[in-house]
Amino acid sequence: MANLTALSFKVRVIKKTVMNFVELGTEMSSRRTLASWKKLQLLAQDKKSQHMKTLFSQDNERFNKFSIELPNMLLDYSKNLIDSETMDSLLALATETNVCQWRDKMFRGDKINKTEERAVLHTALRRQSHEPLIINDENVTNHVQKQLADMEIFVNNVRQGEWLGYSGKRITDIVNIGVGGSNLGPQTVTEALKHYSDGSINVHYVSNVDGAQIVEVLRPLNPEKVLFIVSSKTFTTAETMTNAKTAIKWLTSASFDEKSVAKHFVAVTANRENAMSFGIEENNIFDMWDWVGGRFSLWSAIGLAIALDLGFDKFRELLSGANEMDQHFINAPLKDNMPAIMALISVWNTTFLGSQSQAILPYDQTLHMLTAYLQQAEMESNGKSVTWDGSEVDYATVPSIWGELGINGQHAFYQYLHQSNNVVPADFIGSVESVTPVKGHHETLMSNFFAQTQALMTGVDETQVRADLKAKGRTQDYIDKVAPHKVHKGNRPTNTILLKRIDPKTLGNLIAAYEHKIFVQGIILKICSFDQWGVELGKGLAADIQQELENNNIGSHHDCSTASLMKFYQSAK
Repeated sequence: MANLTALSFKVRVIKKTVMNFVELGTEMSSRRTLASWKKLQLLAQDKKSQHMKTLFSQDNERFNKFSIELPNMLLDYSKNLIDSETMDSLLALATETNVCQWRDKMFRGDKINKTEERAVLHTALRRQSHEPLIINDENVTNHVQKQLADMEIFVNNVRQGEWLGYSGKRITDIVNIGVGGSNLGPQTVTEALKHYSDGSINVHYVSNVDGAQIVEVLRPLNPEKVLFIVSSKTFTTAETMTNAKTAIKWLTSASFDEKSVAKHFVAVTANRENAMSFGIEENNIFDMWDWVGGRFSLWSAIGLAIALDLGFDKFRELLSGANEMDQHFINAPLKDNMPAIMALISVWNTTFLGSQSQAILPYDQTLHMLTAYLQQAEMESNGKSVTWDGSEVDYATVPSIWGELGINGQHAFYQYLHQSNNVVPADFIGSVESVTPVKGHHETLMSNFFAQTQALMTGVDETQVRADLKAKGRTQDYIDKVAPHKVHKGNRPTNTILLKRIDPKTLGNLIAAYEHKIFVQGIILKICSFDQWGVELGKGLAADIQQELENNNIGSHHDCSTASLMKFYQSAK
């Protein structure tokens, strides 16, 4: 019996080893060698000669086939140059690239951030389960729950007037000092959910090292009533530290007391030692962890400004909404999995059909910062040109992200979307119900929302244009002159995302969906999504150049353009 047990164990070990080698071979080989990749390349050549109008005329069930409905949101991806064969091949690509296995690795805390040897666990920040999650011999669940409890106490103390400033007055204004993920995430959310704030605390953001911003933010504020949140994972970010030093000088020059910092400054960081050296009291420091990337950190204490503005109950609703999407991402089959489908459509449009950019077009005023947030989330994550093993990527990866509120965009760059030679896929994001209903406004807004995706898909050909002009009584000369200019080729891909209403839970759904979309893109494209080495080079050079400018000693190692620009700057001061 013992021999049989030992034999069974050896068989299991051999099977696991073989599976690991098979997976390793799949992951290390070029994506171009995959059968699904080759099939998609052939399909792309075929689809480029087709028009979506034809696909719709051939299949009245496109919407039912190519849409996903969840409790709080709907994704319609039928207005893309796809059919069932395309989607089957894209899903095969997700299977061949082991998307589900990598997803499971992320959620259980494997160190999938290979270049930094870190886990990727922003999902643990909104986890509803209290089951242990062990990373580096520590229970992450306990850390997160303690941090949430500490945040709740702090938020309640400030909002209820129990945390007082140096002169005994209650806090009325929060100034969040951070940049990148320490700014864009919280600001996007507080702007989107401002209608859920009771207005008892005003939240302000400072991210730009240009002194104009912090001066404008601080000018109308009373130092006795301001609380600063300094958010920096390393507590070395030059822009954030410069702004924080200015804030401290502003406070102490008004209070005439260095000890006032303890009443008016808290920090969110993974580097407690640096924060304390800077002057922040240890009890006023909230934790960040190396397994949370800055651009995915709004669910942590980086979101303090959100909780202070909305109240901690609304912050928990935001976390709950994100966790809802996490559970969908974990449990839904790939064909019905919203983030996975969003990623596959992006890969199809960019890598196989050749689109170089993507527009994010919210048709809801509350989401006016969403495009900026998603620019960082996707482009900092997947804007890479080497694969996991460091070899050059030999295919297109992710698009550049840009956009604007829909109605504003219609009167700015939609001309380009409709008639330029560059095809720009777009995500249209709207809500069924406005949080600020004004009679007639939402209907006008949503009429444009639906019309634009239809127009981008169908376009209008010259025959239609000529018939329309003739029906309006135009002369033949006028028709001949104008008709070519009024032609819209159409066939422009769009996704439509409809939320029931912008509230904390649905916003959590939406942001988490894009987070997981970005993850799936990275896996399929073999991109290291969770580092950002491209950010570091410029920062390092800037630090050296700043010293040279301050010391009036420009080094000879610079290229002639940079050196001359620095000299011109110095001489013109």
